[in-house]
Amino acid sequence: MAETEAVKVGIIMGSDSDWPAMKGCAETLKEFGVPFEVRILSAHRTPEETAQYAKTARERGLQVIIAAAGMAAHLAGVIAAHSTLPVIGVPMASGTLQGIDALLSTVQMPPGIPVATVGIGASGALNAALLAVEIMATADESLAKKREQYQVELAKKAKQKNEKLQEELH
Repeated sequence: MAETEAVKVGIIMGSDSDWPAMKGCAETLKEFGVPFEVRILSAHRTPEETAQYAKTARERGLQVIIAAAGMAAHLAGVIAAHSTLPVIGVPMASGTLQGIDALLSTVQMPPGIPVATVGIGASGALNAALLAVEIMATADESLAKKREQYQVELAKKAKQKNEKLQEELH
């Protein structure tokens, strides 16, 4: 995003291996014109830096943090423990359980430390970006209109696919 725009969303990943799935998240935010930053932070390998990132996020202007991690790393939970900003967890498909462990550790938070959790992998990453947009759109009418238009376009594409299928069938 342009350097003059204040960053509003933080995308953090436990590892660079999460980037192929999370790239769609960044692209979606870019499509909506939402300034973001991307960092690799680990709840286990860089715990102090991760906590500091979360603690300073609001004062740096962030409005939402999207945290992606695989296995039971629980990056989103650590971020939520150190920040009162909305945190969206994206479980990554990795390890023997292919993301089920990450999903369960992200969705099953203790009372008082909420993490919004989306689906595993790339589709979850895209939905995390859309959820971040929707959260920010509660106070930004132009962003709300962009989100509404996005939904209209989704419906148009679905109808076109149906029409194409019907033509092929007949």
